Amino acid sequence: MKKKVLSALMAVAMISSLLAGCSSKTENSSTETQTTETKSTEAQTTETESTESSYDIVVMPKLIGIPYFTQTGEGAKQAGEELGVNVIYNGPTTADAAEQVKMLEDYITQGVDAICVAPNDAAALDPVLKKAKEAGILVLDWDTEATKDLVDASIHQIDDQELGEHLAQKLVDYMGTEDGEYAIITGSLSASNLNTWIQYAKEYMEAKYPNMKLVTDPVGTDEKQTEALSKTKDLLKAYPDLKGIIAVSTPAPIGAAQAIAELGLQDQVSVVGTAVKEDCQEVLADGSLDLGCLWNTQDLGYLTVAVAKSLLDGNQLTDGMEVEGFGTIQVSGDKNVILGPPEDYVK
Repeated sequence: MKKKVLSALMAVAMISSLLAGCSSKTENSSTETQTTETKSTEAQTTETESTESSYDIVVMPKLIGIPYFTQTGEGAKQAGEELGVNVIYNGPTTADAAEQVKMLEDYITQGVDAICVAPNDAAALDPVLKKAKEAGILVLDWDTEATKDLVDASIHQIDDQELGEHLAQKLVDYMGTEDGEYAIITGSLSASNLNTWIQYAKEYMEAKYPNMKLVTDPVGTDEKQTEALSKTKDLLKAYPDLKGIIAVSTPAPIGAAQAIAELGLQDQVSVVGTAVKEDCQEVLADGSLDLGCLWNTQDLGYLTVAVAKSLLDGNQLTDGMEVEGFGTIQVSGDKNVILGPPEDYVK
């Protein structure tokens, strides 16, 4: 375990012991704030209270500053406090894989015990994750997959196929037809989790609803709600017969719904997607979003830290095992830990 313990040998201690015969008092540091160079003006690095026996666990989201990753951070920090480990929750301010690499290099140099990362681009992170493994650091991915042979565990928020097929079916249900045009908007075009959900949705449509027409390739929005709004307007202009939109990444459904509301198309175009519950209430209420779908984001952050600690403690992942602080977990294959089924939000 690589710990940062502040200690000093005071020469006056000898004098004090002779004069007063008092026992010395050692002070342990509690919370230390680690900072990593980022492009941001607000790094938002958070560490939970550390003790001599705790682990240093880095949990890195795709980016900081959006509600989804704020909530996962809350869960990760709660786990750190309850499990007695030092959680460092930090990431870039934009969905930038190069910035993630720089930050991870710094954490490797610091000698942390575990790195849990949601990659913006899995391939771009391969060299730095390999370096972490060679340094003896436990490596997990969460929210989004990294290259499989570089991680000790992969924390999935959901069964990918289940979510992709669920979104496709819900879109057909809300469109009210099995014969229509639809589009898909996403966050980052290089995000493996989003691409996997999209692929399962497309395959489901092709197999079950062959007359549903995907008008163009998935449209990236760079994890920005404003981009989703403008790209949705572009799609509606280019494809006037468009009747449905599947939106993945949490800012995308909100931006798409805002475009529908601004154009007054609530009764003509259906929108379903992955959205944070608190963010989608207004667009659900006005009918511009038909369905939001997600999982417990705080639980995802908590589970990530809990599994990392369990592995650092020397445990092996098995389906149905009990993980301290979380409970029974679902393990698929040898590395995939699945949080659970999605929850739908409707008007």
